[in-house]
Parts: sequence; C-alpha cells; structure tokens
Amino acid sequence: MKEMPGKWAELEREAREIRRRYADWEFIEKQPPRLRAALKYYVETGDIRRAAKLAGLKLEDFRELLRRANVPVVV
Repeated sequence: MKEMPGKWAELEREAREIRRRYADWEFIEKQPPRLRAALKYYVETGDIRRAAKLAGLKLEDFRELLRRANVPVVV
C-alpha cells in the first residue's frame, strides 16, 4: 500500500508535464488576467472544476477555452 501515494504522485507529475508541453503559452499569455490565471491553474493542477470557477465560466465553456489553448485534458 505504500506504493500507491508515490504512484499517484508520479501519474500527476506526468499529466502536468503533458499539459505544460502541449499548451499554447502565447495564447494563454494573451488572455485577460482572470482567464490566464485559470488556465495556468488548470495546467498545474488538473482541477478543471476549480479552474472553470476561477475563470467565471461554465465547465463546457472552460473546456472550449482549453481546446483553443491546446491544453489537453489528461485523466
């Protein structure tokens, strides 16, 4: 059982690296501060619901923003 936390941490790290690598950082940096912060929060944490709330968008609208920013949704 001691392996699980380490395994989950490794999977989270890999997902974060994928999101960072594929994100269109030029697009992200051009966004208004609230959207830019929410996109960066999602890239770092993967918490789509909280990121959508930070952006002030419905989940569907935030997912569309992620698509425009080329940020993959890694599960």
